[in-house]
Amino acid sequence: MQIRELSEVNDDVVAAFDRLIPQLSSSNPPPTREFLSAIAASEASTLLVAEEEGAIVGSLTLVVFAIPTGMRAWIEDVVVDSAAGGKGVGTALNQEALKRAAAAGATTVDLTSRPSREAANRLYQRLGFKRRETNVYRYQL
Repeated sequence: MQIRELSEVNDDVVAAFDRLIPQLSSSNPPPTREFLSAIAASEASTLLVAEEEGAIVGSLTLVVFAIPTGMRAWIEDVVVDSAAGGKGVGTALNQEALKRAAAAGATTVDLTSRPSREAANRLYQRLGFKRRETNVYRYQL
């Protein structure tokens, strides 16, 4: 398995996200080629993909940002193809994200995970993430 930063979007990448995103969210459509290209080109985020035998089997988005209290990082949209479950894809993606966040000077890395994603929650705890007692709020635009 190889973890790499997505820098170019082609038909295979679009097809992979067409397959992966419905496994992550039933309420959001897969991203378009143009939107994936914008993410890949963004200085604000890093789109990591996991590949096995040339096929994308997982992805993770890492955002590193500066705020008055220091450098922080956030992990979003972690998804592993159900056919690749149990092969360490999620672990490898998160470890690479943590390494990159540390290299960028982040002092903390946050993420959220729905309670129903039991395997993902176990993974995050195994990796050393601690559950925080906080309220998460969302404002829908």
